[in-house]
Amino acid sequence: MMEEAMISNGLLIRITISVLLSALLSLYGLRKGSLSLSGGVAAFAVGFIHTMSSGCFCAALLTFFLTSSRLTKWRGQEKRRIEADYKEGGQRDWVQVHSNGTVACVAALLYCRVAGFRETPLSPDTLTLFSLACLSALSCCCGDTWASEVGSVLGGAPRLITTGARVPKGTNGGVTLVGLLCSFAGGVIVGLAYFIALVCFVNFSEYSVTISSQALVILIGGFAGLLGSIIDSVLGATVQFSGYSEKLGRVVNEESSGVKHISGINILDNHQVNFVSSLLTAVIVPLLWSLLCNHVIEDF
Repeated sequence: MMEEAMISNGLLIRITISVLLSALLSLYGLRKGSLSLSGGVAAFAVGFIHTMSSGCFCAALLTFFLTSSRLTKWRGQEKRRIEADYKEGGQRDWVQVHSNGTVACVAALLYCRVAGFRETPLSPDTLTLFSLACLSALSCCCGDTWASEVGSVLGGAPRLITTGARVPKGTNGGVTLVGLLCSFAGGVIVGLAYFIALVCFVNFSEYSVTISSQALVILIGGFAGLLGSIIDSVLGATVQFSGYSEKLGRVVNEESSGVKHISGINILDNHQVNFVSSLLTAVIVPLLWSLLCNHVIEDF
């Protein structure tokens, strides 16, 4: 009875923390103009799921949201001139929250289905596959955002990832060295937040792994950030339309008279590309981890 009461109290505390933290996250986004009202509601749901599932997921999500919100507003005047879908202040609505957060939420829910509400270290088991799926989806979105927000300003003339041809700034699928480095750095910062949460929340005496071995999650985050950004760029160069409007003097994402085609065909929009990129990254990285554990890594 006492053990059941402790579990019940622990769950109640976790629910309370999840509600409060998610509410603060949404209110912060609304106050700073990073979220619209619909985006705030969606962000509350995403934050609640991540926080309830694992403190590591929560730390990774907060790092992605806070850093990306800052970078989106950085040098906004310059971005307005080159981005067809630029929003003042980088305000995100529910569609953008969905495209960046749904895959990670599904992975977090699958993790809960197997593990319950707790934190676990990296290992070769199924739990880690779900953990890495969540981490990879968030790292992908963070890396892509960092690449877009910094690379578009500091990266110089981009090259189309599929052909290497120089293209105007704002072209879907255009990449720069600075942008690619930023995508890796964005993933690393998410992985670092995840690792710090692991150290804080996991009792390693209960497991057969060492704390030092868990630092690998930082590199996994960086790899996921870079991989996700590359996938996003390939999709952008092929299934997203990019054209140059002489009238507006910038790249646009819709075909119309007076718009010169640059690359891609009009199949997916930017939100759909973000969703597909995070989904593919969340599938590929755990599969690679499983292969590494089976054939290369001996410490797990």
